[in-house]
Parts: sequence; C-alpha cells; structure tokens
Amino acid sequence: MKKILYIAFIGITLLSACSKSLDREPLSQISPDKSFNSENELRLYVLSFYDKMLPYSDYEDNGFTSLYGENSDNIILNSLDQKITGNRLVPVSGGGWTWDNLRNVNYFLQNYSRGGLSPAITDKYVAVAKFFRAYFYANMVAHFGDVPWYSKPIDATDNAALTKGRDSRTVVMDSVLNDIDFAVAHLPVTTSTVEVSKWTALALKSRLALFEGTFRKYHTEFKIPNAEKFLQASADAAGQMIDQSPYTVYNSTTDKAYGDLFNSLTSNPAEIILARPYSASLQIFHNVNYYTVSPSFGKPGLEKRLVNSYLMKDGSRFTDKAGYNTMQFADETKDRDPRLAQTIRTPGYKRVDGTVVLPPSYSGTVTGYQLTKFVTAAPNDANGKSPNPLPIFRYAEVLLNYAEAKAELGTLTQADLDKSVKKLRDRVGMPAMVMAAANTSPDLYLASQYTGVTGANKGVILEIRRERRIELVMEGFRYNDLLRWKEGHLLTDQFKGAYFPGTGSYDLDRDGKTDLVIYTGDQPNVPNAQFLKLGVDVSLENGTTGGNIVVNPTTPKKFNEDRDYLYPLPTQDLLLNPNLKQNPNW
Repeated sequence: MKKILYIAFIGITLLSACSKSLDREPLSQISPDKSFNSENELRLYVLSFYDKMLPYSDYEDNGFTSLYGENSDNIILNSLDQKITGNRLVPVSGGGWTWDNLRNVNYFLQNYSRGGLSPAITDKYVAVAKFFRAYFYANMVAHFGDVPWYSKPIDATDNAALTKGRDSRTVVMDSVLNDIDFAVAHLPVTTSTVEVSKWTALALKSRLALFEGTFRKYHTEFKIPNAEKFLQASADAAGQMIDQSPYTVYNSTTDKAYGDLFNSLTSNPAEIILARPYSASLQIFHNVNYYTVSPSFGKPGLEKRLVNSYLMKDGSRFTDKAGYNTMQFADETKDRDPRLAQTIRTPGYKRVDGTVVLPPSYSGTVTGYQLTKFVTAAPNDANGKSPNPLPIFRYAEVLLNYAEAKAELGTLTQADLDKSVKKLRDRVGMPAMVMAAANTSPDLYLASQYTGVTGANKGVILEIRRERRIELVMEGFRYNDLLRWKEGHLLTDQFKGAYFPGTGSYDLDRDGKTDLVIYTGDQPNVPNAQFLKLGVDVSLENGTTGGNIVVNPTTPKKFNEDRDYLYPLPTQDLLLNPNLKQNPNW
C-alpha cells in the first residue's frame, strides 16, 4: 500500500494500481450506493486529493507553495511575469477560479457514510477531506477574497447553487477554521512525508491563519475584523507543534545541513512534514537542475536586496558595513550567514557529486547569484530529470509562523524566539536573534523596504521577515508574503544583480584565473573565460563605468495598490453567474 500511495501522490493514475474490486470503473463515477463500503474504498478515494490539490509548478492554480512560482523579488528571471509588469489581463476562464477539486472533496463528504461504516473508521478519512477543503479555500481566499462557500457538490439542475454569489471572507475563513480544527482532532499522529497527519493539519493551520491575520491587520482598506483571532490561531497551532510534535530542525555531521536537506534524494522525516515525492526508479521527475543550470529556462538568480539581507556570520548587518553596495562578488559573499553559500554558488562551490570548484555560470543566472538550493548531481541536469522530493510543509516554516504571529500580536518574548528562530540559526552556527536589540535599533535597510511595519515590535518583526525570506527562499512563499504584508510596491523597484566597476576581466572566486570578461566591441581572447557583452548580454547601472547588473531595465513594472492584492474573476464566470461581482478595479 505504501507503494500505491507513493505512485498516486506523484501523478500516476491512482486506480490502475488499486484492488480488483475497483477496476470496473473510476471511483468518482461509481454511484453512492455502490461505493464507500470498505475502509479501502475510503482510503483510495482520499488519495486522489493529494495528486490533484497539492502544488506542482503552477503557483496560481495549485496552492501556497511552488518552486517555480517565486519569480517575485526573490528569484529574478530574464523575463518578467505579467503580475509584476502590471499587464495581467482578466482571464476569460481559469486564472485560479476552478472548482473541480472542491467538488471531489464535497462528493466524498456527502457520501462517505453510505457504506454504514462506523465513525471509528470514517473519521480519519473525513479529516483528510476537510484538510484538503481547508487547503483549497484558504488558497481561494488568498487569491480572490470573498468566494462562494460550498459544503456539498452542486447538482447540474441546482440553479440556486450554480448562481450563488460570493460569501464574505469572514464566513468562509471561519468555515475553514472549523474544517482544519476537525482535521487536527481526527487525523492520526503517525508521521509520514507522503500522507497528511495531525501535524500536517497544524502546520496548515499555522500557515493559513498567519496569512489571514496579517492580511486583515495590514489591509485596513478592506475593513475585515478579527485579525487578532487568526494571528492567535496561527500562534497556537504552531505552539502546539513545537510543544507536542516529534519534529525538529534537521542537522547533520557536515557543515552544510541546510543545503543537504534540499539536495537529498529522500525526504528527511525529522523536519519534512509533507513532500511531493519523485523517483528515478519510477521515472517521475521535476526540473530544478535544468532550471538552475541551463540558459533556456529563464536563467534564475537571487535579487541583490535579498543577497544584501543575509547577515554576517557574526550576526551583524552586512548593510551596515562601509561600502557594502560596491563590494564585488568574492568580498560580499565572504563571512556571511552560511545559508547564502548553501543557496547560491559562492567561492569554493562544488557540485554535490563533484570535485571541481565552480564559479557562478552566467549562462545559468541573469543576476550572477546562481541557485544551488535543490540542485542535485550533474547527471540530473537534463531537462526534466531531477528526482529529489520537494517539501510542501516543513517544520522550519512552522517555527517562523510562530515567531511572526506572536510578534504581530505583541506577545512575543525572548523565550519564544529561543524556541523558534534560534533553532534555525543554531543549525548554521549563527548567533541568536535578540529581541531587545532588534527593537532598540531597527534595521534601516529593511525598514526602507517594509514600510508598513510600525510599533514597539518594529525591529523584531523586520528581523523575523529577514529570517523568513532567507530560510524559505525558493519554496514559493514570497509573493503571498508581499500580498499579506501589503508590500506590493517592492515588485516595482528595479531588480538588480552583482556589482561590477565596469568592463574588464574578473576573477570571481579569487583563484588566480579569469572567470568572466565584460567587454565592448570585439570579444577578447581569454582562455576558459565567460564573456558578457555590455549592452547586449548584460546591462550595468552606469554603463561602462559600472554598477550593479540591472535586469530587464527597459521593461516597466507596475503594481496597482487599489487592485493587485486580489486576483480577477474570469469574464466567462461573471457572464454565466450574474450574482458574481468582479474584484475592485479589474
């Protein structure tokens, strides 16, 4: 059965591997009076929720997290998403406004009891269904705000339900809390990286409640009450995880535990709560190696302000150093938070299976800060050949949710930081976050970006946001974080990369060999070097006199503060249902 679950989770047809009693027709098409007569039938049905509802690579349609959906101000590509340029159009259909997955869940919840099985058997499967309904609706509300709440499948002849208007966000999210609380109460405590448990439900609760609480707090224009209720729910759920769950922050005997967690070909059950598995033996892969090393997948790289946000190894601020903004690559990456060198190529970098020291490859990154997180051995570099699991929930996020929710509530203590953020810093040998010091001297560099943060906890909130951005980079949270914090303006600033004083030859890793030549005119003859023609292959802020790399410098970026914090409803649905109303200013 574990093999069946594994196959189902990664997208192979679920029922083809199931018992012969279900081979006659797809379970979703069996009439209610002929289904759900055994625990096995319940289990097989709920397994279908995993493959359909947990995220693949499509951020907008598949949930909160997505490896390839973080092209916000964290990961920069050589082209810009429409939600960053401000040129997003109202879709005719789709655009995230899809309800098929909800129907599958509600069908189960309406019919699971037809087989007459006892609650002792059915409750845990009902809990799985309610987990996924909460997951679905939290994502819908994050995108669209008010949405119709459906607690049962809609019959094709039910015109009242088909033309239902949008329920208020408060009604929907209260129902979401009810669902996730049921899941917490009835899911098993047994841990599994491929199947939801009580702990997965608590992790989801901490995530969705933090989003909702901070959205309500910072978006005063929507006048949504009870922000504190959701912030407290997030803190309580995360606190319960910290106090009762078996999870911990993964560590190892090497000095690269953070990077090892993501490069591993198996999910580490100490920290990974739920992951999407992949398998070389079953020929099911994703694409992260090709994404990070090939010149044909956008050439992703970290953005300059994110690189600037990594602290020094001693805990001091990089942006407090004299001349930080004109440091070249080897100097700026020296003695930094070790997570930087376990996220991008820095001097001394070797592939996980390699012995050769490699500088950043500018054929694979548009900013010069080339990604290594999730990158496995070189044989996996071909298109669609990465076999390592991708985390959906991990304990580190829960710790950060706890600290942020408590800070936003104004109830955070140093003891709270020590049992949450400190564990993440301990893994990489960084000094602990000190609440009093952070609040006494808030970081002006961060404060200039996160303009909505005020109050007595301003300094520590800024530091928690720094920690969240660094720890969770490439895990798909950043765009939603900017939405809930009301900091969409950060998407409109010029995206930048590494600093170069002008044209010339550069030894990026200080090994005595030229790694990169930036030139004008004819390409020079320098053996084993990379070449970037100024104005063609790369743009610097001040042209031949240097500056930071500027990415897409001629592409305007817009973020409409009166519109873009919510997504538009598709026009086809508005025409079919006159009781639906479009989101403001779309």
